[in-house]
Amino acid sequence: MKIAIVGTGYVGLVTGTCLSETGNDVTCVDINKQKVMMMQQGQLPIYEPGLEALFQRNIIHERLRFTDNLAEAIEHAEVIFLALPTPPGGDGSADLSYVLGAAKDIANLITDYKVIVTKSTVPVGTADKVRAVFKQHTDIEIAVVSNPEFLREGVAVEDFMKPDRVVVGTTDERARKLMAELYAPYVRQGNPIIFMDERSSELTKYAANSFLAAKITFMNEIANLCELVGANVDMVRLGVGSDDRIGKRFLFPGIGYGGSCFPKDVQALAKSAEDNDYHFRILNAVMETNAIQKKIMVEKLKKYYNDDLKGRKFAIWGLAFKPETDDIREAPALEIIGELLNEGAQIVAFDPEAANNVKYLLGDKIEYVDDHYDALAGADALLILTEWSIFRNPDFALIQKSLKAKVIFDGRNLYDLDKMTELGFYYNSIGRKTINDSVPSVA
Repeated sequence: MKIAIVGTGYVGLVTGTCLSETGNDVTCVDINKQKVMMMQQGQLPIYEPGLEALFQRNIIHERLRFTDNLAEAIEHAEVIFLALPTPPGGDGSADLSYVLGAAKDIANLITDYKVIVTKSTVPVGTADKVRAVFKQHTDIEIAVVSNPEFLREGVAVEDFMKPDRVVVGTTDERARKLMAELYAPYVRQGNPIIFMDERSSELTKYAANSFLAAKITFMNEIANLCELVGANVDMVRLGVGSDDRIGKRFLFPGIGYGGSCFPKDVQALAKSAEDNDYHFRILNAVMETNAIQKKIMVEKLKKYYNDDLKGRKFAIWGLAFKPETDDIREAPALEIIGELLNEGAQIVAFDPEAANNVKYLLGDKIEYVDDHYDALAGADALLILTEWSIFRNPDFALIQKSLKAKVIFDGRNLYDLDKMTELGFYYNSIGRKTINDSVPSVA
């Protein structure tokens, strides 16, 4: 099948590459000429495990190509995916200007029937708006389909190639058949393609992400309570997660959710509800609580250092909002770094993939190192902000030797409490008792 992908951000690039892997002829188009040239030369603009091999293979076999010419991309395409940004506006609503602008441009170019698929996360009613744009600018018959993505950064290739489910919103029978044919290779193990109307499909994406954000936030609240009452959130998590009505995933407490999806999707759904005269109390509480959770580590640091962080040097392990990605959008680490800098602290940071993105954002406000142990030299404490695998089994003797004091603040609960007790570290994590709390605060 001949396919065009409009937009080569995270979703567009993964979608286009994975669709080409099953034999489709895919052309990806982007207005960023430098980025297009980079991809034409076989260079990936993002980090995503498993994507590189598929990307290179399908370029070599000429099933995957890139252009900055929209007309060239869509000329022979049967299906056109819109994988464009929908950033939050000032009022929290999703900005549809990129999606609707692309729809207008495509409407002025097409000469035969096309299936237009909104892959971007969009509010309820967007399919109707896209359809109206086409009706205004062309008499050519088209179908508008909602096909939300459910890709988890870090495992996006696996999620696309072996999806839990594929959601397709369309009331057009011809489009339904095309989408069923397109996705058939990905659901051979029996996972469903769920067909529904466009509005239900659009809401499904927001509902799924908002529910997961609420689940994370609830567990963070439980973790905070655990610290106050002397319970261990690890044990609570196991007890709760063993209930198959709840499940084990998204129950790990930490320093708040971030990334490109949860923050903006929760905000957009709450705003959509407000626009329809409905106050979504749970989502508003989720947003408020998550904002507070991102500040918890700074409050713990201020308490430990007697409310004086000026001149303190902190080693930070992890900058991305989650492991296995270079994405720093809404990353808790950025919030924590900003607060620490405001308090007069110095930061030396390491991340396996995201350091360059942070450097682009913060410049020389903090120091960057190429090895996580190099960040420790002369630091007052180690702060763990992203749960990269490389941090899970460190050389604690080297950590002790490099730090000024044996102090670790762990926002991801990576280490065993008994082991940290044995090693003699002051170890402050999330929702668990503080180890060696009798160690006095450093003056």
